[in-house]
Amino acid sequence: MSYERYEPTYTPSWRRKLPLYWQLVRGDRPIGTLLLLWPTWWGLWLAAGGVPPLWTLFVFSAGVWLTRSAGCVINDYADRWLDPHVERTRGRPLATGAVSGREALMVFAALMLVAFALVLTLNRLTVYLSVVGVVLAASYPYLKRYTHLPQVYLGMAFGWGIPMAFAAVQGEVPTLAWLLYVANILWSTGYDTWYAMVDRDDDLRMGSRSTAILFGEMDLVAQGVLYALFLAAMALVGQRAGLGPVYWGALALATLLVAWEFVITRRRERDACFRAFLHNHWVGAALFAGIAGALWQASTTA
Repeated sequence: MSYERYEPTYTPSWRRKLPLYWQLVRGDRPIGTLLLLWPTWWGLWLAAGGVPPLWTLFVFSAGVWLTRSAGCVINDYADRWLDPHVERTRGRPLATGAVSGREALMVFAALMLVAFALVLTLNRLTVYLSVVGVVLAASYPYLKRYTHLPQVYLGMAFGWGIPMAFAAVQGEVPTLAWLLYVANILWSTGYDTWYAMVDRDDDLRMGSRSTAILFGEMDLVAQGVLYALFLAAMALVGQRAGLGPVYWGALALATLLVAWEFVITRRRERDACFRAFLHNHWVGAALFAGIAGALWQASTTA
């Protein structure tokens, strides 16, 4: 009888870490990328009056993934004291210690450097604006310690691709871009408040802050105001951009989609609030379809 010696296959540490890094950048959860992508595409299509230049489209689309991933990393780094005590986040790599703080900062730096290298292929104004975007992305996670309005700041960071898109395509940032940017801040504050309502009990216990805590029992009323202002701002965008019936139909659809979120969250249950947060992907997609469709229709009838 012969026996074969079992020798375990050696796996390099970097290969063992790759799944953890993928989890760290939320590669397995694309919803954040989509919520960042739609307003960026709103801006690109409106700035170009249709399909933007392909290289610009690639730079911004890749940049969305890179900056969102980097934002997730720096958010987990800032929250490494909080996440182990929150039910939804206690399994994250930094919270469990599977990834160190130094590793997280290295991943963050690598992602931002690649994103910045892409931006350097665009015009000077876009490069200057990208520096502001880096500051917004890096500083956002720390606001929940000092203010109840980190969701507003998230909207500022998530929407910064809008003025950058206009700068890249038109070489300037017109009033329409800032109006769209404000609309996105209102929208982001709304959907991230749904997200914050999921963690409200844990945040209260740990001393973290959010709009969900600030709004308290008036949370649904405040959400109604935020979404109403968002939809009104998008109506102004459509009016100023001269968008046709396709866009107004899409805006009506987006309004119905938003109304459904209030139906399912009327009891403020955690799962329902999280579903409402995820559902905003369809709101963004509907509005993008309306913008792209209206601009295409205008170009074919011109």
